[in-house]
Amino acid sequence: MEKIAQMRKEVKAALFDLDGVVFNTEPQYTEFWRTQCRLYHPDMPGLENEIKGQTLVEVYEKYFADMKEEQVKITERLNQFEADMRFDYVDGLVDFVADLRRHGVKTAVVTSSNVVKMERVYAKRPEFKRMFDRVLTSEDFTASKPDPAPYLKGAECFNLSPSLCVGFEDSFNGLKSVRSAGEFTVGLATTNPAEAIRPYADVVIPDYIGKGYDWLAAEFAR
Repeated sequence: MEKIAQMRKEVKAALFDLDGVVFNTEPQYTEFWRTQCRLYHPDMPGLENEIKGQTLVEVYEKYFADMKEEQVKITERLNQFEADMRFDYVDGLVDFVADLRRHGVKTAVVTSSNVVKMERVYAKRPEFKRMFDRVLTSEDFTASKPDPAPYLKGAECFNLSPSLCVGFEDSFNGLKSVRSAGEFTVGLATTNPAEAIRPYADVVIPDYIGKGYDWLAAEFAR
């Protein structure tokens, strides 16, 4: 235990979810899925929150398995929705990531989104790829959040032990994924209230304003 504690004194990689962590897009997705869920599953209130962090394939398999025509319609609506949506960075994110990289911390996006969605991101935010060392999408994982696979993959791509990584998440499924991967967990209170996600995170923040490497290193070393 002492050896593990010592290893965790210095953070080597920061792994970020996308929606609600890098971009302030989660409220837009919540509204989109609330509309779809009310249309097709009116008997399952709150389903739009339960599916957060899951891939589209898994959402269809779990909740729309026998609804092939509906899947096509939802996909068409989702494609149009994402083509029109705004990709505004969470406050302070750009400076925060830049400061981490200046201090030698590897950075990666670990998202349940697919490559089609990411191409839209790159088109609207051409600087995005240069901000991170790696971008991992749903195609890179054997299982999606809350399974630890996505964040274990994030550590693996830098040849690091999970104990040397920090995961940033906003959803319950995402936070559980980071925790189960054995990584230090930072919760973003952008989607859920701080008090609701606090039990699933080592530290909770509203955004990245005023945060930098020194702050993260201090929290990580606690």
